[in-house]
Amino acid sequence: MRKYREEIEKYIEEHQDEMVEDIKRLCSIDSEKSEYVEGAPFGDGPRRALVLALDMAEKYGFEITNYDNYAGAIDLNKKEKGLDILAHLDVVPAGEGWSITNPFEPKVVDGKIYGRGTSDDKGPAIAALYALRAIKDLGIPVRKNTRLVLGTDEECGSACIKYYYTKEKQAPMTFSPDGEFPVVNIEKGQLQGEFLATLEDKGDKRLVSIEAGTKVNVVPPKAKAVIEGFSIDEVEKEAKKVTKETGIKFSYDLEPVFEITAMGKNAHASTPQMGNNAITGLLELLSRLKFSHSKKIETIKKLYKLMPHGDTRGDALGIAVKDKKSGELTLAFSMLSLKADRLHGFFDCRIPVSGDGDKILKTVRDKFKDIDVELLNDSVKLPHEVDADSPFVKTLLSIYEDYTGLKGECIAMGGGTYVHDIENGVAFGAVFPGTDTKMHGADEFVVIDELVAAAKIFAQSIAELCG
Repeated sequence: MRKYREEIEKYIEEHQDEMVEDIKRLCSIDSEKSEYVEGAPFGDGPRRALVLALDMAEKYGFEITNYDNYAGAIDLNKKEKGLDILAHLDVVPAGEGWSITNPFEPKVVDGKIYGRGTSDDKGPAIAALYALRAIKDLGIPVRKNTRLVLGTDEECGSACIKYYYTKEKQAPMTFSPDGEFPVVNIEKGQLQGEFLATLEDKGDKRLVSIEAGTKVNVVPPKAKAVIEGFSIDEVEKEAKKVTKETGIKFSYDLEPVFEITAMGKNAHASTPQMGNNAITGLLELLSRLKFSHSKKIETIKKLYKLMPHGDTRGDALGIAVKDKKSGELTLAFSMLSLKADRLHGFFDCRIPVSGDGDKILKTVRDKFKDIDVELLNDSVKLPHEVDADSPFVKTLLSIYEDYTGLKGECIAMGGGTYVHDIENGVAFGAVFPGTDTKMHGADEFVVIDELVAAAKIFAQSIAELCG
């Protein structure tokens, strides 16, 4: 039995109901990024979530620091830096298709808390707070400080944590409960591609507009297009074939314009194979309709050939690569807008450690240039890797094994977390192997027993890494 384990387990179990209620309170706030207002750099929702979380911590006896509502910090003590835990309180858009509860009305059903942010990342953030509470309230002796840092812009570029590190130095060790167990020591490189094109249009059968996608890191569940000059029979004939082949469903609104809505299934862009991309499903249908000849429709068809439906590895673009350490490259066509003659879109590409980011960037740029589409990116985010044999990582793996009875090993992840640019930073939980929490999707949830286990593991980690 590890030292203090018995006390830690008892404390967390006794405070389980309180932890669940705190998660529900925090998840009732819609903290999707919105427009800047004074005192709220990422909008009022993220600010309110941060203020509530810091108020909770202060009520539990911790010293807190608010970094201009970009991020907040909760300190275990005033000793030298030992461990930082980085979590975030912002969320992706609610999206559609929720069936258990409304996105911001968290609800407990069959041992799970449902609601946007329960898994990503408010639930894990509160689990980390309760781990700190356990260490403090039990009086477990530590020689160094553990600081829980709560950010508010992780889903849209992590400007919050960049601002935080203009004020503070990195701790010697950092983990983020924004990934998976056992330990994520590799995060793939990333190219969030943005592209533009100007497209001429003419003829009676026209593509008027497209509007699809909400975030570059989300596989879109819905995509819409407005067309002219077609009968419903013409469209439905092809749409039925596309639905049979892809699973994408279509609906129509004929007044005041002919609008087609494609409906798929969302997923995190790092695991696009888990979703069903509505943009590519819509483009598959549009590519089959007999539009009047124009540069607009020809370019869109060529673009679709480079990122066709079901190609989540970049085969058609010529950028597919994989390795044993970090798996396959992934590709998600995530946002597309067509208004008048202006086409604007985004894709999300996650690159394994063996991938040559510069070569991939050049390949995509050249392929897009060949079809008169301009790629706006000039750089790729490099992969992140921490030594799997470091004492820090070995300690985390050992604690995970003891608490779960499962094999502790390092894994790679396509998703990016706050630790991507942290020298000695890994993702550590809070999702357990075999659990799909529907992160970024409808009916997102967290398993209460698993989050309780995570809180225990985090507390033990604090005790041993800072003790």
